[in-house]
Amino acid sequence: MPFATPTLRLTTEQHLAILAHCLDGYPDEACGLLGGPTSEAGEPTGEVSTVFPCRNADASARTYTVDSRDLIKAMRAAEERGDELVAVWHSHTHTDAYPSDTDVRQAVEPAWMYVIVSLKHADPVLRAYRIRDSAIAEVDVTIE
Repeated sequence: MPFATPTLRLTTEQHLAILAHCLDGYPDEACGLLGGPTSEAGEPTGEVSTVFPCRNADASARTYTVDSRDLIKAMRAAEERGDELVAVWHSHTHTDAYPSDTDVRQAVEPAWMYVIVSLKHADPVLRAYRIRDSAIAEVDVTIE
């Protein structure tokens, strides 16, 4: 069943902060969370209010787990702004910016957007997706 895929809207500063965190984390995967408003139905609007760089608790070039302390801090900070966590991002150090089988298995928040930054080539590539019941739908990304 198709599902809504709002456009993910990042500012230039937010986009650069995500890319910088991914490059800083290399050769390991880097990760972080995005906060923003949601609709009355609890769906992200696509707007991003806050970028939360996080530690990769796995310290791995192939997998990531958002550090639990960073997750709690991001949740509290988003709540203080009247926002919710609306997306998680991580880098792929050796593959394209497309969800791996592991990414799909770990996509436990159906309302979230899943942002992947590929570091496979010299210029990082950022793409976003919705993942629900193992179905993947690409989300348009605009940099404003």
